[in-house]
Amino acid sequence: MSTQTFHLPDVGEGLTEAEIVQWRVAPGDTVAVNDVLVEIETAKSLVELPSPFAGTVGELLAAEGDTVTVGAPVITIAGDEGGQDAAAGLSAHGEPAAEPEPDAAGAVLVGYGTGAGATSRRKRPERVEVRTEAVRASVGVVAKPPVRKLARDLGVTLSDVTSSGPAGEVTREDVVRHAEQASVFRNIATPEAPTEREHTIAVSPVAPAAPAPVRAPALFEGREEAIPVKGVRKATASGMVRSAYTAPHVSVWTDVDATRTMELVKRLKASPDFADIRVSPLLIMARAVIWAVRRTPLIGAAWVDNEDGSAEIRVRNYVNLGIAAATPRGLLVPNIKDAQDLSLRDLARALEKLTLTAREGRTTPADQQGGTVTITNIGVFGMDAGTPIINPGESGIVAMGTIRQKPWVVDGEVRPRFVTTVSGSFDHRVIDGDGMSRFIADVASILEEPALLLD
Repeated sequence: MSTQTFHLPDVGEGLTEAEIVQWRVAPGDTVAVNDVLVEIETAKSLVELPSPFAGTVGELLAAEGDTVTVGAPVITIAGDEGGQDAAAGLSAHGEPAAEPEPDAAGAVLVGYGTGAGATSRRKRPERVEVRTEAVRASVGVVAKPPVRKLARDLGVTLSDVTSSGPAGEVTREDVVRHAEQASVFRNIATPEAPTEREHTIAVSPVAPAAPAPVRAPALFEGREEAIPVKGVRKATASGMVRSAYTAPHVSVWTDVDATRTMELVKRLKASPDFADIRVSPLLIMARAVIWAVRRTPLIGAAWVDNEDGSAEIRVRNYVNLGIAAATPRGLLVPNIKDAQDLSLRDLARALEKLTLTAREGRTTPADQQGGTVTITNIGVFGMDAGTPIINPGESGIVAMGTIRQKPWVVDGEVRPRFVTTVSGSFDHRVIDGDGMSRFIADVASILEEPALLLD
């Protein structure tokens, strides 16, 4: 019998520290190789860390809420050497992995191990049974972290939800079904057209369908409150300061008659080809941005400072379309890779997947890397326009304001039309005024006449 110590690994994004969000095991629990030990929050995402050892949990060396540096010990597991060997030479996906450097022992992503040989792993059914019992003993209700976050976002108590998972766990569908039955979801559409809340990926606790009485806010407790800056907030602050003080921002905007966009959205929703896909004005906006980047490629370019002191503008002939997402963890900007190659239907499906992933807290670091241009939908907050800060590593960001009916002059007559404002900020080192103006005008032209997308 030996005791193994598991150290916080670098999960592949060059992090230096992470916060312990939730322990999935407790002292005395029995764990198998690759059973999830703990959920951590890095600067970019929530990550589940599986165990490289099999045995009995000894001591938890960090508490929930603690910030731990990479390489620091976080848990001990008592077991025989075979438990450690079971993880040797395996990646997180159970595939052969490169041997870790000697000085990195304990600081590599699990299921890497430090033993020399590999023995057979435990049978899947046995492992599932052990893991289920361990989790049930620690947290009461069996549910994955993304499901727990979704429940918190929707104001659902997990113990009230009827589970349908194969091992008795609560699934995402269980939480959504319970929320719908409890009338938690807001009615977010009108007979005339979708509202802005229907086509946003912003995630916030939703209110009951029935109007609640307006009450005065609670009195403040104390004169000041200190909120630790860490995780996503810390990364966002660092990135925004770096962008604001490195890239000279210039912003432009224009009002747009988006009535035909709203009509197209309505037709797509009624189309059998889009019957199983969520369609919103954001889809047309995304398509418009992709189309406009093709006409003004510098929008998707990047300013690169070389080590020798020189600089270059790197033009990227592809679109990794970023979508700014407001989540309970903070601002995330996942992107759709090679969005220029997607059909309208595939783009709609990619947006839907991106939305659900952000809501469930499953956005990975890879999903947020390599973006070329970003869309931020500020309309969900009722805002008409803004001057957003460019996502680091990019040269342009486009903001879509709320869509609402306004008086608009059409053929010399004032008529009610659905109007929005398209605004954007750009790196003036990369793009001049004519280029940024042409780009925003192109986006506006598509929203005014989506048929141009057929060109």
